[in-house]
Amino acid sequence: MRSKLKTAFMAITIALLTVSLIANPQACLEASIRGLDMWWEVVFPSLLPFFIVSELLIGLGVVSFVGVLLEPLMRPLFRVPGVGGFVWAMGMASGFPSGAKLSARLRQEKQLTQIEAERLVSFTNSSNPLFIFGAVSVGFFHNPKLGMILAASHYVSNFAVGLLMRFYGEPEKKEPTAQAAPAFSLKKAFHALHKKRMDEKRPLGKLIGDAISSSIQTLLMIGGFIILFSVFNKMLAVVHVTAFVSSIIQHFLAVLQLPASFSAPVLSGIFEITLGNQLTSQTNADLMQQAMVASFILAFSGLSVQAQVASILAETDIRFKPYFIARIMQSIIAPLLTLILWKPLYEHAHSFHPGSGDIPVFAQPAAESWHFLHTYGPAVTLLFLYIYVFLLFRKTR
Repeated sequence: MRSKLKTAFMAITIALLTVSLIANPQACLEASIRGLDMWWEVVFPSLLPFFIVSELLIGLGVVSFVGVLLEPLMRPLFRVPGVGGFVWAMGMASGFPSGAKLSARLRQEKQLTQIEAERLVSFTNSSNPLFIFGAVSVGFFHNPKLGMILAASHYVSNFAVGLLMRFYGEPEKKEPTAQAAPAFSLKKAFHALHKKRMDEKRPLGKLIGDAISSSIQTLLMIGGFIILFSVFNKMLAVVHVTAFVSSIIQHFLAVLQLPASFSAPVLSGIFEITLGNQLTSQTNADLMQQAMVASFILAFSGLSVQAQVASILAETDIRFKPYFIARIMQSIIAPLLTLILWKPLYEHAHSFHPGSGDIPVFAQPAAESWHFLHTYGPAVTLLFLYIYVFLLFRKTR
């Protein structure tokens, strides 16, 4: 019975979405263009280098080298192998959904058990500094100093979620205890690197080609999700579902003593992280409250990103449910950390740096990179799409 209800719900939802698309073609086109612009200008050129380099590092054995070195750190803290340190670092540097892609990749190579992969993916998907400093703090809020508090609350809450998720799942037979975690050994790390390189039979040219093809395929899927959820969010507004749900969210905001004007940004942020933060910056509310809502949206990451993660994890036996629970936990922890860290990281920072034109050193390269992506991102995207078509043509021949 439950399965039949699920089938009926999915069929009715897609049918209603199709009808709304046919009835509102102009709104659909505008939403599609908005999603495509974000993918074309920013998402593709910013994520592609990290995806390609990650594939190469895995194939060349560097990840195995890092994994042996970080085993004494990652195992006691998060109950994951040392390779989780590489996934964590790459996830923070490149942003959503790199952590999921790398976790799935390592699971396919049997470097992680199912439970370890589920623990790892729950805290290695985070927003990258480029988006927090460049897009949110500088682009939306026009306040570079706000980036420090948003980044601190986001990454510390991510770390806290990792510590909490270490209690997820029963210990497995293959999983060493914290006390049994091996000691730091450069010799063993190099041996693991060499063994992995010898096991990799593909020549370097083939390895690079496969890395580019795999990365672009993943990014094409991500682009589809971004456009789909942009359209879906717009259709909800057109058929007045957004207004109805916003009225419900206002009651929850009232309990938290937050202005009702946050209802639309929160609802948009639940679906799509970029639009949610943009609308949050446009509300007439206290800046600290805006920062708390922005932290919530960054932590929850939006159903668009979660759908991307679910699609990547579907290729493995990694379950999506632990990741979703982790997002809920982080969306609770991050706003609380923003409230706690507000005075030491924002108000006191203003007292020590009174110049209104001052920009934190971390915000400068992020803002410049964001401007660079908007200027040259489409050219980079087009170039690599041509390369992908060329590689695909050679492969089919």
